[in-house]
Amino acid sequence: MRISIFFNIVLLAAATALAQTQPHAFENEIRAFEASDKTNPPPKNAILFIGSSSIRMWKTLAQDFPEYRVINRGFGGSQISNSIHFAERIVLPYEPRVIVFYAGGNDLNAGKSAETVFNDFKIFVGKVRAQLPTTKVVYISVAPNPARWAQMDRIREANRLIRDYTMTQAGLSFIDVHPHMLGEDGQPKPDIYLDDKLHMNAKGYVIWKRVVGEHLKSIAQTRAPELKP
Repeated sequence: MRISIFFNIVLLAAATALAQTQPHAFENEIRAFEASDKTNPPPKNAILFIGSSSIRMWKTLAQDFPEYRVINRGFGGSQISNSIHFAERIVLPYEPRVIVFYAGGNDLNAGKSAETVFNDFKIFVGKVRAQLPTTKVVYISVAPNPARWAQMDRIREANRLIRDYTMTQAGLSFIDVHPHMLGEDGQPKPDIYLDDKLHMNAKGYVIWKRVVGEHLKSIAQTRAPELKP
């Protein structure tokens, strides 16, 4: 017990130090979320989708998962450190039963190493666990986008580190979207992206709906009944 408490204290200290180095570039987006929360409070015990633009642009999220109560708190361009910084405002207050997290690609694109992305993910998990110890965290792998294909070695390494970690920790899981977004030639499917070759179009989200939905269903069936409506 003392080791667990010490570990959480170390993680929170690291998170605080990390947050202090980050610019508040997303303050307006976060305030908009908070204003919406005041007029239309999100439900407790829901499934929180949070992360970068692939979450923010998932406009059909509620329609795609009508069997669950979902909250979308994606803010485009964000890195894992930004979700750490704003967790007290757009993560912890919702007391979600599950967090579906997609971030890391912008981190790598900004020059961060795969190890840094992995360590930031652990800090995010530690911050959640310190206040919400029963909340499950599901990580969606950094996607194989054509615009960032030159970064695939670091993308694969970051995904591997996070995947292996989730396999050793209760309440964590990993969704590998790569097999579903690549063609038989091992290249990104050309028809699932917008013209920028970075963000998905509707066909891409159909893939994510299926893959993420199957994962959420597996959690409900094999771990506990708490995901049921």
